[in-house]
Amino acid sequence: MSHLKISKGLKRQLASLTGPIFIETLLIMTLGAVDTVMLSRHSDASVAAVGVVNQIVMLCFLVFEVINLGTSVLVSQYLGARLNDRLEKVVAVSLIVNLVIGLAISALLYFGATTILRLMGLNDLLLGEGLGYMRIVGAFAFFQALSLTASAALRASNRAIYPMVVVGIVNILNIAGNYILIFGRFGAPALGVEGAAISTATSRAIAMVILNIILFHTVIRRFPLEIFRRFPTRELTNLLKIGVPSAGEQFSYSYAQIVMTFFINMLGLEVLAARTYVVNIVMFGYLFCIAISQGGAITIGHLVGKGKIRGAFILGKYVMRLALIITVAQSLTIAAGGHWILSLLTDNPEIITIGATLLWLDVLVEIGRPVNIFATNALRATGDVNYPFYVGLIVMWTLQVAGGYLTGIYFGLGIYALWLMIASDEITRGIIFTRRWWSMKWAGKSFVTD
Repeated sequence: MSHLKISKGLKRQLASLTGPIFIETLLIMTLGAVDTVMLSRHSDASVAAVGVVNQIVMLCFLVFEVINLGTSVLVSQYLGARLNDRLEKVVAVSLIVNLVIGLAISALLYFGATTILRLMGLNDLLLGEGLGYMRIVGAFAFFQALSLTASAALRASNRAIYPMVVVGIVNILNIAGNYILIFGRFGAPALGVEGAAISTATSRAIAMVILNIILFHTVIRRFPLEIFRRFPTRELTNLLKIGVPSAGEQFSYSYAQIVMTFFINMLGLEVLAARTYVVNIVMFGYLFCIAISQGGAITIGHLVGKGKIRGAFILGKYVMRLALIITVAQSLTIAAGGHWILSLLTDNPEIITIGATLLWLDVLVEIGRPVNIFATNALRATGDVNYPFYVGLIVMWTLQVAGGYLTGIYFGLGIYALWLMIASDEITRGIIFTRRWWSMKWAGKSFVTD
C-alpha cells in the first residue's frame, strides 16, 4: 500500500489537527524551557532541582492521563460513529473523575514534598531550591487535571485550534510572571525558584478556566446532569479499559526516567545539570513527531469508528514514515549546533562538553523514539491498548533501566553508557511496534460496538 492512496480530504484533516497540535506542543515545551532558561540566570542548582521536581510532578500528572487517554479515544471513535449522547456522557464523567483525582494529587505533592525529594536523593542545597517549587506547583495540580481533560476532548472533536490558542495566551502570561517574580521586577520581590512556581501555577489556573468555558460552548452544550441519577458505568468502564494500560505505559516510561535521573544524580551536579539542559533541548527535535502522531491517532480513531480499518492502516504507515524522517533530520541539526546552544544556557565548560556529546548520542535515540510515539498513540486509538503497555514494561526496564545501571553505574562507564542504553531501548521497541502495525492484529478492537 502506498501513502499516495490516502485521499486529499484525509490529508487535509490530518493537517488541520497536526498544525494546531504542533504549535500547542511547541508552546508547552517553550513554557518548560522558559523556566529552565530564566532559572539558569539564577543558578545551575536551581535548574537541576526544578528538573527533578518537574519529573515528579509530570509523573503524578500521568494519573490524570488514565482518564484523558480514554477520553481522547472514545470521543474520536464516538464522533466517527455519530454517537453524540455517549460522547457527552464520557466527557462529563472524565471531568468529574479527574477533579477528584486532581485534588488528591494536589494534597500528596504539597504535604509529601520533603519526603519525596529526599527519596530522590537531593542534597540540602538542591532540596532547598526544589521544595518551595514543588509545594506551590503541586498544591494546584488539580487545575492541570481539568485543563488536560478539556484539551483531550477538544482535540478529539477536531477542535485542536482552541487548546493551541489558550496555551499561547498562557505562555505569554507565564513568561511575564517569571520575569517579574524570579528577578523582582516592577516592585515585586525577587522570589527565584518560588517565583517561577507561582507564575506556573497561576498560568495553569487561567488555562483551566478558559478551556472549560470553550468545552461547554462547543463539544458539550450542557452538562448531562442525569449522570448523577444513573451513573454511566459503561463509559467509566471503557475509560478505564483504555486509560489504565495506556497511562500504565506512560507511567512506566516516566518512572523509568526518574530512576535514570536517580542514577545520573550519583554522577554529580554537572552531569545532572547537563542532562536537564539536554532533555529540554532534544524535545524540540521530536516536536513534529508528537504533533503528527497525535493528529494521526485522532484521525485513525475517526476511521475506526466508521469501520474503515484499511484506511486507518494506510494512514498509519504514512504518519510513521513522515515522523521518523523529520525527527532524525531535526535531531542531527540540533546535535550540530549543540555546543552553541548549550553555551547560551550555561557558562560551565564541563556541562557544555557533556551536553554537546549527549546531543550527538541522542541522534540514535531519535531513530526509535518517533516510531514508539506514533505506535503507542495509533494502537491506543484503534483500541489495542494492552500491547504497548506490555512491550514498554518489559523492554524499557530490561534495556534502559537495568542495562543503564549495569553499564553506567555498576561498571562505571558513566552518562554516555546510560544514554546508549536509552537508545537501545527506543530502537528495540520501535522494531517491535512496526511489526505490530503491519500485522494488523489491532483491527476489531473498537469500542463503538461493545
